[in-house]
Amino acid sequence: MFDSVRNNKKVVQIFLALITLPFAFFGVDSYVRNSGPGNDLASVGDTKITIPQFEQSMRERQDQLRQRLGENFKPEMMNAPDVRQGVLDSLVDQRLLLLEAEKNRLRTSDNVLRDVISKIPSLQEDGKFSISRYESVLRAQGMSQPQFEYKLRQDLTLQQLIGAVGETAFVSDTQAEAMLKIQSEERQFSEFRIAPERLADKVKIEAAAIQKHYDENKPLFELPEQVKAEYIVLSLDALLAKVTVPDADVKAWYEGHKDRYEQAEERRASHILVMTNADTDKDKAKAKAEEVLKEVQKAPAKFAELAKQYSQDPGSAQKGGDLGFFGRGMMVKAFEDIVFKQKEGEISGLVQSEFGFHIIKLTAIKGGKQRSLDEVRAEIESELKRQAASRKFAEAAEAFTNMVYEQSDSLQPVAEKFSLKIQQSGLIPKNPDPRVAGSLGVLGNAKVLAALFSEDAIANKRNTEAVEIAPNTLLAARVLEHVAASSIPFDTVKTDIEKLLRAQQAAALAKSSGEASLAELVKGGADKLAWSPAKSVSRLQSNQLPPAAVQAIFKADVQKLPAYVGAVVGESYVLYKIVKVSPAEKIDAAKRKGLQAEYGAIVAQEDLAAYLSGLRARYKININTALLESKDRP
Repeated sequence: MFDSVRNNKKVVQIFLALITLPFAFFGVDSYVRNSGPGNDLASVGDTKITIPQFEQSMRERQDQLRQRLGENFKPEMMNAPDVRQGVLDSLVDQRLLLLEAEKNRLRTSDNVLRDVISKIPSLQEDGKFSISRYESVLRAQGMSQPQFEYKLRQDLTLQQLIGAVGETAFVSDTQAEAMLKIQSEERQFSEFRIAPERLADKVKIEAAAIQKHYDENKPLFELPEQVKAEYIVLSLDALLAKVTVPDADVKAWYEGHKDRYEQAEERRASHILVMTNADTDKDKAKAKAEEVLKEVQKAPAKFAELAKQYSQDPGSAQKGGDLGFFGRGMMVKAFEDIVFKQKEGEISGLVQSEFGFHIIKLTAIKGGKQRSLDEVRAEIESELKRQAASRKFAEAAEAFTNMVYEQSDSLQPVAEKFSLKIQQSGLIPKNPDPRVAGSLGVLGNAKVLAALFSEDAIANKRNTEAVEIAPNTLLAARVLEHVAASSIPFDTVKTDIEKLLRAQQAAALAKSSGEASLAELVKGGADKLAWSPAKSVSRLQSNQLPPAAVQAIFKADVQKLPAYVGAVVGESYVLYKIVKVSPAEKIDAAKRKGLQAEYGAIVAQEDLAAYLSGLRARYKININTALLESKDRP
């Protein structure tokens, strides 16, 4: 059904919300066959999750984190037990869904697969599918065409299963309206803030307390071990900037790969589909299609109108059967064979495919053409430059690695050989927190830091090994100066500690004072506080207030007004006096629809999570915990 599965966005979003790893390139059959004894990380039913599969998923998760966190990414994050367990849990969930899809005989046809691929924006040029772009993108990802298409087919098949669960989620108009009324309720309030500064004169700090804080928190007053370093970076991008490609090479490449720059003939067609499946009487379906064909033949100008009336392809019927332009290989063979024989405007007889009976009208033809050298020159130059730079980097990387090791007393020789600039850092702390590490740039890489603070680098001032800090990027460094860890003298920090203790005690006094005032007001005591002018807030419009204030105001019992509540906001304690509650008078239809969709997505996620939980109970799952936690783990 050519257009029926193109735009199932909700299913994809729900699935990605629960399982964040891409599917590995292994089918159910290979899972069953892959059963190395004793070396598997887990089993799900009769299938195995192997170490290579786990390692692949770990690499994919690492790439995701690196892209999301940028310079703040630290490779050692991947060794955290919760990360490794999360990756394995995702693989188990994927396997459970694969087994259920196989059990229910769910399949994705070649036609649907082609259709989805043709609509991927990154595989298009000038709004049309490009086979050369397709091949180029796959090469850049280190992926073969069969691998990608198998993976995509598997994902689309699983979407059918997930969709059956996710699409059942439903939030009624009544439920959405009730929730929106709660969210839209407004509460009018005044506030009285008790700031710690008002109580500062009541705070007394003894000298012994300052000394005690220093003695009990000595790690807070230690200067970490630090180094100052020089370093050089060898990268593919730097080499790329130096590569030039002779025009003769561009022309030679074009002449040798002309087939890659051919734009094949494309045709545009509309169709009327009478579907058949396992539960359909094919003779009745054919008879129905023949009746429709007779109507089309009587009034060919009404083809689009008749398609809207009779076609059972939900994706194209409302567009008058229009399927847009497509090339050879994009449709099932029986359909394609007819289309590429028709003349423009011609209407076919009945055409039978795996989907049913089609009546096809050819509406337009775009002749194929050869893209000129000028049209593709920039594309070819870019590809040839990257190829040349990749070769140069592969050669240079080995020499770079050897030189920084063999001539370990200086970075100068390797810098001169590869025309690299030697850069210097400021003082770098050992084991910096993520924010500090992020500010260190390339030197914030965990492997670089470990190399700089190694005994050999510090004691002998030798070059570090070449460290891969990013794909196709190597760094080597050398310690120039080392500062040992030391404690900050008490006299240096005494004043700061006193300020800290004063602030803490003042905040505690503000809280106790506020709680005492609140207790009196709740009991019905006289209200003599200087309240601020009244303001209004709703759950939907609460961005101007701190979360603690919103939570306190809406947890208050407002059966009797005024109602009083309090909350710690920052260092202050704030009292809130709620004087009026206004329920929503009119529910905006657009807001209700948006809230209904939002809560529907939440319900769908909960349903899918429950479904996965049920599958975990149904299938036998064994986890090799010792292998997952082993020091020699993958």
